[in-house]
Amino acid sequence: MKQIDILFENDQILVINKPCGIAVQGGEGIAHPLDKELPAQLGYPVYLVHRLDRDTAGLMIVAKSPLYAAQWTKMIGGKLVRKEYTAICAGTMPAKKGTIKTAVIQHGTEKPAVTHYEVLEEKNVSIEEKTVTLSKIHLRLETGRMHQIRIHLAKQNCPIAGDDKHGNFKINKLLRKACGIKQLLLAATSLTFPVDGRDKTISIPCPEHFQFQADC
Repeated sequence: MKQIDILFENDQILVINKPCGIAVQGGEGIAHPLDKELPAQLGYPVYLVHRLDRDTAGLMIVAKSPLYAAQWTKMIGGKLVRKEYTAICAGTMPAKKGTIKTAVIQHGTEKPAVTHYEVLEEKNVSIEEKTVTLSKIHLRLETGRMHQIRIHLAKQNCPIAGDDKHGNFKINKLLRKACGIKQLLLAATSLTFPVDGRDKTISIPCPEHFQFQADC
């Protein structure tokens, strides 16, 4: 596995850029998970503070000790860390800017979930005599439910391109064939967190797989 980029480091945490397709935690049938590969790269153990889906790329915090992991997990729960994402979706949102407050079912229990969004760009593409609108959307999480962004956007009839679990499989098939979109187009592109009494923001561009065939 290629080297994982480290974008920030202090005595407590690292901020890394996780590539798409890498599982955060190991388990049955999972090869090269982040929690094994990153310690091997660094030469010392690290501890997960939060998670990203295997197919979601982008910024993550990992801690240098179990104590710091617990502290930073609590800070995320207390909304002292702001996580922002970029997605390319197949569809149009009901408004250019707004908040989605649809509850999400997790482990059989309904959990409140809040996602703020802003549409950055829209583009109509013609695929096999069908017009599909691709929307580039900026998202900010207020809660952190599993698959929250993917579920919220799908319920707005604007699912993330390449999302075969919550999205539109038929449209994804067309986009794969016509545009070369083969991966989930969702990335954690900005992270704001407290350091030495001040907020620090790290932002990254969208990953390479967002640069799909432009003339599809």
